[in-house]
Amino acid sequence: MTQEQRDHLQDLSEIRNLMQRSSRFISLSGLSGISVGICALIGAAVAYWFVDGNVNEYYVAGQLFSRGGANYPLLTFIAIDGALILFSAIAFGIFFTTRKARKDGLKVWDLSSQRLLINLAIPLVAGGLLCLIMLYHGTIGYVPPMTLLFYGMALINASKYTLNDIRYLGLLEILLGLLSAVFLGYGFYFWVLGFGILHIVYGTVMYFKYER
Repeated sequence: MTQEQRDHLQDLSEIRNLMQRSSRFISLSGLSGISVGICALIGAAVAYWFVDGNVNEYYVAGQLFSRGGANYPLLTFIAIDGALILFSAIAFGIFFTTRKARKDGLKVWDLSSQRLLINLAIPLVAGGLLCLIMLYHGTIGYVPPMTLLFYGMALINASKYTLNDIRYLGLLEILLGLLSAVFLGYGFYFWVLGFGILHIVYGTVMYFKYER
């Protein structure tokens, strides 16, 4: 291969990188995925402790919505625990992603990141509203499968505007959601696997693949 050919290949590679940066948000950090997984595991551990280790969905459903009315202390705890997990995961995700973007000399908030968030939010909002409706009707056993399914669909929907690797995480989340729907009594453990362990594994792979 001549020097001129090498120069042409290098130019094509630079053009391709520029096009990818303009159309895809490539600043997602593997450490973000790891931090999300850790937050999920901590929140799940606290919830496990609060219900004395009895996390069977039918038991929790009975405690949340008994014939005498809703168990408001348990509902309040679940809401607070879930909110803390969500806000902690978002905070760590923003921190590590912003740090990576600055390191790479890229903007965090641009057209590609806006498209990513919009396509991620649509399935997440729809799934969140559906889960609230299920809670209203007392069918909490189906909430873990629905969260995994809609989260997986959100990742696949957003993968068009970021790294393709996220698509595989989305497919695994959907698979876990379907299995959780079959084995309703073990939804808590599928939730821990999907939001905790899978994120840690995914984040570790992404870190060593793109950031080391």
